[in-house]
Amino acid sequence: MKITSVEAIAICIDPDADSPMLVAGEDAARLSEIEQTRRRNLARHQTCLVRIETDTGLVGWGEGQESVAPRVIKTVIDDVCAPMVIGRNPFDIEAIWNTQYQFVREAGHLTGYYIDALAGINLALFDLIGKATDQPVYRLLGGQTRDRLWAYAGFGGRDPDATAEVAAEHVAAGFSALKLHCSRLSVAQCAEIARAVRSRVGDDVALMLDAHIGFNVSEAIQLGRVLEDLNFHWLESPTAPEDPYGSADIARALDVQIASGEWLRTSWQWREFLEAHALDVAMPDISRSGLTESKRIAQLCDTYNIPVSPHVGRGGTIALAATIQFAATIPNFQIIEHMHQVHEQRSKICTEYPSPVDGYFEVPDRPGLGMTIDEDVVRGYAI
Repeated sequence: MKITSVEAIAICIDPDADSPMLVAGEDAARLSEIEQTRRRNLARHQTCLVRIETDTGLVGWGEGQESVAPRVIKTVIDDVCAPMVIGRNPFDIEAIWNTQYQFVREAGHLTGYYIDALAGINLALFDLIGKATDQPVYRLLGGQTRDRLWAYAGFGGRDPDATAEVAAEHVAAGFSALKLHCSRLSVAQCAEIARAVRSRVGDDVALMLDAHIGFNVSEAIQLGRVLEDLNFHWLESPTAPEDPYGSADIARALDVQIASGEWLRTSWQWREFLEAHALDVAMPDISRSGLTESKRIAQLCDTYNIPVSPHVGRGGTIALAATIQFAATIPNFQIIEHMHQVHEQRSKICTEYPSPVDGYFEVPDRPGLGMTIDEDVVRGYAI
């Protein structure tokens, strides 16, 4: 079996007219021009899909996540990656990743868009091999350690009462864990939202807060102490991603877990954060790192006794499906991210895809990644 084509397809899916606001309590008319642009990008689902076909006619689908500039990933795949993949046996999946990584390593392309592109190819190869062997991808990754995954629903908020209302709606939908996206807010504003949500949903719901790298070390510690009093599960991405030692200071000062790492794409990057003891919960993103490298990352985290809660963020349905397969295999899994408000929007490219039931994902046993792509629909959203 040989790979005959590698096609990257950048897509954009605009929200439906009746879609809910993604940031509760926000007055769009009062936003600056930059913030309005940011909100438009947030409302759209943009990513880069990868379609790989073999001489047997088998097709695998992957996703290299890039929510703002997916055509950059497409260019990298078209111009750099595809020529190194065409003609290879898809079962040489780890060798293919290593060949591509090594190709521009000396030039310093060790992270960012290039690794995102490799991730998209890697996911497509796993999907293809699963179909070729009639096996779900979790078996290719080493086997299933669990058949059910606890999920938290993430949503944004700027107004305490409005955010608490959205939280209650998610609890009514069956979620027992919620994450509040509090971006570009002060410590006092985050604390007020956190108090309102805890008061509304009660003590039995696990709560997390994502600060989106918004604070310096002392501010993050101040917020973390408020979250400890409110029995929050974790504080996520509290400070600059370039500063593992600042993050380590935060982690040492607080009892609440520090969750971090969505921007780290390879085990080499993860090593520095783990050696610095900069986090309590690791959040690799499978559509940025790929399944091959994410397994290495999870194993590395396990040697430091660190649980893994894979990041999905603005990734699409293929990213989610791959993350479910990954999470089913690792011994140190904690919880999986899910963006429930936009799930159906992102899943328009599929005829069959995973959805949560009562706040949990069942691990599908279908061959490949566990979703079915409607290729005509994909091409209709191509940009």
